[in-house]
Amino acid sequence: MKSEVFKLSKDISSLTALLTETKDAAERANLDKKEATRLSLLAEELVGMLPELLGFSDGFFWIESEGKKFELHVSLCPNEFLNAEKRKKLISVSSDGKNSAAVGVMAKIKLAAQFMLADYQQGRMKIPAIYDEVLKDDKDTSSVVWSLNDYQDKARKEKGEQWDELEKSIISNIADNVLVNLQGDKVEIIVKKDFKQSR
Repeated sequence: MKSEVFKLSKDISSLTALLTETKDAAERANLDKKEATRLSLLAEELVGMLPELLGFSDGFFWIESEGKKFELHVSLCPNEFLNAEKRKKLISVSSDGKNSAAVGVMAKIKLAAQFMLADYQQGRMKIPAIYDEVLKDDKDTSSVVWSLNDYQDKARKEKGEQWDELEKSIISNIADNVLVNLQGDKVEIIVKKDFKQSR
C-alpha cells in the first residue's frame, strides 16, 4: 500500500505532516507501541536532515507498506536555489577527504544526498572519500546507490570511529537498511524496516 504523496518544504507544517503520516501508517498496520515508536523515530531522523536539503531541492514524501514491512521514501530534485556557486560549494565539501562536517551516520546520509544532488550530471567522476568503498552502481536500477548496510559492513571490518558512530546511531540500530539512490536528476532516500524480522 502506498500512502498519499506529500510535498515537502522547509516549512515546519510539511515536516509535521511527515511525522503524522508515519503515525497513521503505524496505526493502519496495527503495530504495537514499541514498533510504532521505532517507526516514528526513523521518521524523526529523516526530518532532522531535511530542512538543509530542502533549501535547494524540491521534495516529496510517502510511505510504502505491506503488512508490517515499511519503506519511508523521500524524493528530492534540485531547484533554482541550487545554482552553479552552490553546486561548487557542495561538491567541494562532499569531496573533502577529511569530511569533518560529516559527523554521525545521519550526517553521512545527508552528505551522500547533497553530493548526488550537486553533482548528478557528473555521475561518479568525483567520488567523495567517505563513499569510495560503499558507493556503487546498482545493476538492477542503473543508478548510483549509497547503502547503510554496505557502510556498516565496511565499518565493522575497520572497527574504528565509523563503527563507534554506528553503535550510537538511532537509524543504524533500528532500520534494516537506508538507501540513497541517484536516478537521473532525482535523489531518493529510502528507509526500510520490516517489523516481522525485527532485531
